[in-house]
Amino acid sequence: VNATSMAMDADGHLYVSSRFEGTVYRVSSDGSCRPFATDLGVACGLAFGRDGTLFVGDRSGTIFRVDAAGKAERFASVAPSIAAFHLAIAPGGDVWVAAPTLSTYDPLYRIDASGTVTTCDVRFGRPQGLAFDPSGRLCVIEALAGASGLYRFPDPNGTPELVVSGAGLVGVAFGPSGEIVVTSNETAYRFP
Repeated sequence: VNATSMAMDADGHLYVSSRFEGTVYRVSSDGSCRPFATDLGVACGLAFGRDGTLFVGDRSGTIFRVDAAGKAERFASVAPSIAAFHLAIAPGGDVWVAAPTLSTYDPLYRIDASGTVTTCDVRFGRPQGLAFDPSGRLCVIEALAGASGLYRFPDPNGTPELVVSGAGLVGVAFGPSGEIVVTSNETAYRFP
Protein backbone atom coordinates (compact mmCIF):
# COMPACT_ATOMS: atom_id res chain seq x y z
CA VAL A 1 0.00 0.00 0.00
CA ASN A 2 1.35 3.44 -1.00
CA ALA A 3 4.64 2.18 -2.46
CA THR A 4 7.13 5.02 -2.10
CA SER A 5 10.71 3.99 -2.89
CA MET A 6 12.56 1.13 -4.54
CA ALA A 7 16.11 -0.21 -4.27
CA MET A 8 17.98 -3.22 -5.62
CA ASP A 9 20.38 -5.24 -3.48
CA ALA A 10 23.71 -6.60 -4.78
CA ASP A 11 22.01 -9.84 -5.84
CA GLY A 12 19.40 -8.02 -7.94
CA HIS A 13 16.46 -8.40 -5.55
CA LEU A 14 13.95 -5.54 -5.54
CA TYR A 15 12.84 -3.91 -2.26
CA VAL A 16 9.89 -1.54 -2.01
CA SER A 17 8.89 0.69 0.92
CA SER A 18 5.27 1.16 1.99
CA ARG A 19 5.00 4.44 3.86
CA PHE A 20 1.40 3.62 4.82
CA GLU A 21 2.41 0.37 6.55
CA GLY A 22 5.93 1.31 7.70
CA THR A 23 7.20 -1.82 6.00
CA VAL A 24 9.83 -2.68 3.42
CA TYR A 25 8.88 -5.57 1.13
CA ARG A 26 11.17 -7.87 -0.83
CA VAL A 27 9.78 -8.66 -4.29
CA SER A 28 10.41 -12.16 -5.67
CA SER A 29 11.11 -12.86 -9.35
CA ASP A 30 7.53 -14.15 -9.72
CA GLY A 31 6.21 -10.76 -8.54
CA SER A 32 5.08 -11.89 -5.09
CA CYS A 33 6.01 -9.74 -2.08
CA ARG A 34 6.87 -10.55 1.50
CA PRO A 35 7.66 -8.21 4.39
CA PHE A 36 11.40 -7.81 4.92
CA ALA A 37 11.48 -5.18 7.69
CA THR A 38 8.60 -3.69 9.70
CA ASP A 39 7.87 -0.96 12.28
CA LEU A 40 9.76 1.67 10.28
CA GLY A 41 7.40 4.61 10.86
CA VAL A 42 6.47 6.27 7.57
CA ALA A 43 9.06 4.32 5.56
CA CYS A 44 10.17 6.26 2.51
CA GLY A 45 13.67 6.40 1.00
CA LEU A 46 15.75 3.24 0.55
CA ALA A 47 19.42 2.69 -0.25
CA PHE A 48 21.81 -0.25 0.11
CA GLY A 49 25.35 0.10 1.45
CA ARG A 50 28.23 -1.88 -0.09
CA ASP A 51 28.04 -4.39 2.76
CA GLY A 52 24.36 -5.13 2.06
CA THR A 53 22.99 -2.97 4.87
CA LEU A 54 19.67 -1.37 3.92
CA PHE A 55 19.06 2.22 5.04
CA VAL A 56 15.47 3.42 5.36
CA GLY A 57 14.33 7.02 5.87
CA ASP A 58 11.26 7.59 8.07
CA ARG A 59 9.38 10.87 7.45
CA SER A 60 9.74 11.73 11.15
CA GLY A 61 13.50 12.17 10.58
CA THR A 62 14.79 8.77 11.69
CA ILE A 63 17.18 6.89 9.43
CA PHE A 64 17.07 3.16 10.15
CA ARG A 65 19.85 0.66 9.48
CA VAL A 66 18.47 -2.79 8.54
CA ASP A 67 20.63 -5.93 8.51
CA ALA A 68 20.37 -8.91 6.11
CA ALA A 69 17.84 -10.62 8.42
CA GLY A 70 15.50 -7.59 8.35
CA LYS A 71 16.32 -6.42 11.88
CA ALA A 72 16.12 -2.61 12.07
CA GLU A 73 17.85 -0.21 14.45
CA ARG A 74 17.89 3.58 14.64
CA PHE A 75 21.01 4.89 12.95
CA ALA A 76 20.65 8.70 12.83
CA SER A 77 18.13 11.54 12.93
CA VAL A 78 17.62 14.57 10.67
CA ALA A 79 14.82 17.14 10.38
CA PRO A 80 11.34 15.67 9.75
CA SER A 81 10.09 15.85 6.16
CA ILE A 82 6.72 16.72 4.68
CA ALA A 83 7.40 14.33 1.80
CA ALA A 84 9.39 11.20 1.15
CA PHE A 85 13.00 10.95 2.17
CA HIS A 86 15.52 10.30 -0.57
CA LEU A 87 18.74 8.42 0.20
CA ALA A 88 21.96 7.68 -1.66
CA ILE A 89 25.15 5.95 -0.60
CA ALA A 90 28.45 7.68 -1.44
CA PRO A 91 31.33 5.62 -2.81
CA GLY A 92 33.03 5.94 0.61
CA GLY A 93 29.93 4.62 2.41
CA ASP A 94 28.40 7.82 3.80
CA VAL A 95 24.60 8.05 3.58
CA TRP A 96 23.27 11.22 1.92
CA VAL A 97 19.71 12.34 2.66
CA ALA A 98 17.30 14.81 1.05
CA ALA A 99 14.37 15.69 3.33
CA PRO A 100 12.05 18.38 1.93
CA THR A 101 10.30 20.49 4.58
CA LEU A 102 7.98 23.51 4.50
CA SER A 103 11.05 25.74 4.24
CA THR A 104 11.72 27.47 0.91
CA TYR A 105 15.17 25.87 0.66
CA ASP A 106 16.46 22.76 2.43
CA PRO A 107 19.95 21.34 2.97
CA LEU A 108 21.19 17.87 2.19
CA TYR A 109 22.53 15.76 5.04
CA ARG A 110 25.57 13.49 5.12
CA ILE A 111 25.73 10.70 7.71
CA ASP A 112 29.02 8.91 8.36
CA ALA A 113 29.46 5.29 9.51
CA SER A 114 29.14 6.28 13.17
CA GLY A 115 25.78 8.01 12.60
CA THR A 116 27.15 11.56 12.86
CA VAL A 117 25.07 13.97 10.76
CA THR A 118 26.65 16.86 8.82
CA THR A 119 24.53 19.50 7.07
CA CYS A 120 25.58 20.47 3.53
CA ASP A 121 26.05 24.23 3.02
CA VAL A 122 24.23 24.25 -0.34
CA ARG A 123 20.42 24.42 -0.11
CA PHE A 124 17.87 23.33 -2.69
CA GLY A 125 14.23 24.18 -3.30
CA ARG A 126 12.45 20.95 -2.36
CA PRO A 127 15.35 18.49 -2.86
CA GLN A 128 14.15 15.12 -4.11
CA GLY A 129 16.00 12.27 -5.82
CA LEU A 130 19.65 11.65 -5.00
CA ALA A 131 22.18 9.40 -6.75
CA PHE A 132 25.91 9.14 -7.30
CA ASP A 133 27.09 9.03 -10.90
CA PRO A 134 29.68 6.46 -12.09
CA SER A 135 32.45 8.95 -11.26
CA GLY A 136 31.24 9.25 -7.65
CA ARG A 137 29.73 12.74 -8.00
CA LEU A 138 26.55 13.48 -6.06
CA CYS A 139 23.51 14.37 -8.17
CA VAL A 140 20.31 15.86 -6.74
CA ILE A 141 16.95 16.82 -8.18
CA GLU A 142 15.66 20.22 -7.16
CA ALA A 143 11.88 20.00 -7.52
CA LEU A 144 11.07 23.65 -6.92
CA ALA A 145 7.82 24.43 -8.75
CA GLY A 146 8.51 25.76 -12.22
CA ALA A 147 12.29 25.55 -11.90
CA SER A 148 13.16 21.90 -11.33
CA GLY A 149 16.46 20.48 -12.49
CA LEU A 150 19.20 17.92 -11.96
CA TYR A 151 22.32 19.32 -10.29
CA ARG A 152 25.71 17.61 -10.03
CA PHE A 153 28.41 18.40 -7.47
CA PRO A 154 31.91 18.39 -9.01
CA ASP A 155 33.12 17.34 -5.54
CA PRO A 156 31.38 17.08 -2.13
CA ASN A 157 32.37 20.62 -1.16
CA GLY A 158 31.95 22.24 -4.58
CA THR A 159 29.20 24.33 -6.11
CA PRO A 160 26.61 22.21 -7.91
CA GLU A 161 26.13 22.67 -11.66
CA LEU A 162 22.82 22.39 -13.51
CA VAL A 163 22.89 19.33 -15.80
CA VAL A 164 19.26 18.94 -16.94
CA SER A 165 16.23 21.17 -16.41
CA GLY A 166 12.56 20.45 -16.93
CA ALA A 167 9.16 20.72 -15.32
CA GLY A 168 8.14 18.41 -12.48
CA LEU A 169 11.40 16.43 -12.08
CA VAL A 170 11.51 14.22 -8.97
CA GLY A 171 13.95 11.31 -9.37
CA VAL A 172 17.36 10.34 -10.73
CA ALA A 173 19.21 7.05 -11.26
CA PHE A 174 22.16 5.82 -13.31
CA GLY A 175 22.11 2.80 -15.60
CA PRO A 176 24.85 0.17 -15.95
CA SER A 177 26.56 2.08 -18.79
CA GLY A 178 26.43 5.41 -16.95
CA GLU A 179 23.32 6.73 -18.68
CA ILE A 180 21.22 9.15 -16.62
CA VAL A 181 17.56 8.38 -15.98
CA VAL A 182 15.52 11.35 -14.73
CA THR A 183 11.84 11.03 -13.81
CA SER A 184 8.95 13.41 -13.49
CA ASN A 185 5.59 12.51 -11.95
CA GLU A 186 4.55 11.08 -15.32
CA THR A 187 7.62 10.27 -17.45
CA ALA A 188 11.07 8.71 -17.28
CA TYR A 189 13.76 10.26 -19.49
CA ARG A 190 17.06 8.56 -20.38
CA PHE A 191 20.16 10.47 -21.45
CA PRO A 192 23.44 8.93 -22.66
